Amino acid sequence: MNPGDQPLPARDWATIEPMTAADLDQVMAIEQVSFRRPWTREGFLVELKRRPARCLVARQGRNVCGYLVFWLIPPEIHVLNLAVRPDLRRRKIGRLLMEYMLEYGRDTGAGEVFLEVRTSNLAAQELYRSLGFSLSGRRRDYYAEDHEDALIMAFSLDAPQKTFDGRAS
Repeated sequence: MNPGDQPLPARDWATIEPMTAADLDQVMAIEQVSFRRPWTREGFLVELKRRPARCLVARQGRNVCGYLVFWLIPPEIHVLNLAVRPDLRRRKIGRLLMEYMLEYGRDTGAGEVFLEVRTSNLAAQELYRSLGFSLSGRRRDYYAEDHEDALIMAFSLDAPQKTFDGRAS
């Protein structure tokens, strides 16, 4: 089944796996079309080796559908990078990656998750709010290339967990 043929929820056809250097061609293709100032291949290679970094891909077969990079520095998790292939957006792949990370955080005893998101990235903000993240601050001119502010969003891992369909558990 091709995920582009039907709007199936990501859990029906995608798996979450550790990112490897072999994934970087596909990851870089997604990165290049997703961000105004994309990471470099070298940046991903550094994160793959960095001790606190966790790098994940959502995959269907051999195809990378999206990825997530975060740091686990107990008692916190800091989300660094999340992107989904443009033709597969709005299929809950980003949600699947984030839910996996939140579950991982709970399992490892982390207490809070933090991230920065562009003030103009309303789709990402919507995703994070739907997962239970709340606004905790603003970083002025965080994105130096265009002087855009970043919103700081936080999530308490002690809060009730929202399930894949949005219900509290």
